[in-house]
Amino acid sequence: MIASETGSGAIPMIKLKINIKIKAWPRLGRSEAAQGYFLVAPPFLYALLLLAAPLAAIVLFSFWTQDYLTLDTTLTLKNYREALSDPLYGELLLRSLVISLAVTAATVLTAFPIAYFISFSVPPSRKSMWIFLITIPFWSSYLMRVFLWKVILGYNGVLNTTLTGLGIIDEPLSFILYNANAVVITLAHAYAPFAILPIYVALEKIDRSLLEASRDLGESRVMTFLRVTLPLAMPGVVAAVLIVFIPTIGDYVTPRLVGGPNGLMIANMIQTQFLKLNNAPMGAALAVLAMAMVTAVSLVFLFLNRRYLKGQK
Repeated sequence: MIASETGSGAIPMIKLKINIKIKAWPRLGRSEAAQGYFLVAPPFLYALLLLAAPLAAIVLFSFWTQDYLTLDTTLTLKNYREALSDPLYGELLLRSLVISLAVTAATVLTAFPIAYFISFSVPPSRKSMWIFLITIPFWSSYLMRVFLWKVILGYNGVLNTTLTGLGIIDEPLSFILYNANAVVITLAHAYAPFAILPIYVALEKIDRSLLEASRDLGESRVMTFLRVTLPLAMPGVVAAVLIVFIPTIGDYVTPRLVGGPNGLMIANMIQTQFLKLNNAPMGAALAVLAMAMVTAVSLVFLFLNRRYLKGQK
């Protein structure tokens, strides 16, 4: 009788706990934290499947070896030892780094004055038109723009023909095509809008009263720019540098079309390893080394930028 009463009393308690848990779920779904998780989950899974998984596969492949059609899944550092000891791979990595740094410097140094002019000199009613004009290159195919630069920089191209016709040069210039110079010029033009837009956004966020206060305190225009405008615009400059530097080091279309033998980059060798030599593990190892180099240079740049901003305070 006692056991029966105990058992019958426990059942309502269990039902009460279940009801409490069921009622708690809607509250959890209405909480800000839960809504945030629900919003972040789809893009997180999307990035995990399309970014993290392929990257993990590339890293895993880099520790395997392949002899044409035979793939050996035994983990080894052979590919990394060969990539770091072969002078050809080292030369391509160094050349890719130098070209990417040159493209980044040329693009950002050219983009900053344009963004500054639009932000500080163009009337507000016309700024949207200028931004619209900057995006016009995106209307055409990237491949078409590369071919156009090939026509412009060619031995008998537009530039050489014009300079020869004006009597400025006696013979066509040969150092502007099928070398690293052509790659830098073409990539700098292709990525210019990507550098102008973030710098322009950063300049637009600057409070103009700060510039007026600097001038009222006796600073010249140059010192106001160096001590006020430039530090406040650094987030846009950092974004522009990273947006340009990271993808250019992996570009293989432009070096193939306008670079010639002396303008090829590490991405061209990775393409050759995957598609022509059928050596995916070596191509994966070179890709990992290139990513590691990009990461290291980017972190050094961010560190130096932080030191610069601290020194301005």
